[in-house]
Amino acid sequence: MSAPVTIRDSGPHEAELQLAIQREASVAGLAHIFPPDEYPFPEAEVLAQWREFGGRVLVAERDGRAVGFAGVVGEWPQGFYVVPDEWGSGVATTLHAAAVEAIAAAHSEARLWCLEGNARARRFYERNGWRANRTSRVVPFPPHPVDIGYSLELPRIAASAAS
Repeated sequence: MSAPVTIRDSGPHEAELQLAIQREASVAGLAHIFPPDEYPFPEAEVLAQWREFGGRVLVAERDGRAVGFAGVVGEWPQGFYVVPDEWGSGVATTLHAAAVEAIAAAHSEARLWCLEGNARARRFYERNGWRANRTSRVVPFPPHPVDIGYSLELPRIAASAAS
């Protein structure tokens, strides 16, 4: 039986860790959208993003090993990655719940972008209550895939506590 997943706060001081997890998950899960031989993983840009990130970063750990992370800014999850050997293990569900709770502390709705061609992620979000909100955008980097907008209504934590 696997050890339980724990969630802890992180930040720019662990940008290299976030880069490693994002690279591993992205290369495994998005090669059909960004073939690595044509579009190498943008390490320098991703590292800079996490070094400069101004939101909250939550790291999922199992047995003291970081196995996923999620960044949150306002009502937006900004990055949600789990290492492939933990896919289907419950890590994503635990991490998602922590990220949604962080957003719900100050917002009544969460929004995110998900690549149209990322069927695995889209199924995960839809199973967890997210709904496509009829928005889309073209991703600004090659090969310019399309992102689909999703929304999730959140419980009013502050209002519930006051009742």
